[in-house]
Amino acid sequence: MNVFLSRMVVKAAGLVIYRKLAGKIEFLLLQASYPPHHWTPPKGHVDPGEDEWQAAIRETKEEANINKEQLTIHEDCHETLYYEAKGKPKSVKYWLALLNNPDDVSLSHEHQNWKWCELEDAVKIADYAEMGSLLRKFSGFLNTSR
Repeated sequence: MNVFLSRMVVKAAGLVIYRKLAGKIEFLLLQASYPPHHWTPPKGHVDPGEDEWQAAIRETKEEANINKEQLTIHEDCHETLYYEAKGKPKSVKYWLALLNNPDDVSLSHEHQNWKWCELEDAVKIADYAEMGSLLRKFSGFLNTSR
């Protein structure tokens, strides 16, 4: 991607958070408080002076009240999604992270609900093919790293 084009891309970042419960892996999805009320992992725009890593950590704290210290982040498991949002190209880089205490979730005003979902339910609820592929990839990583 050339320098001019990369400046036009809206950059965002987040963490795909999971928990292990009764031998099952569940992913955390947050429901936006604005239409169309989509479900996604915690994520948000990269602020000036931040890199994607810093934005992912900050947004997770802001949106779900989860600090980096509450997580085991798989820094070697990450993926960037590219799509168009509001007529502009957008990239969102996600890292995979285990929530060490799965009860440590509380929402910001940006979201109206949250839920833990096993892979297939998470793919259906997230609704976007790119997010479904990302969740499947991260699930595969967890299944091979056990």
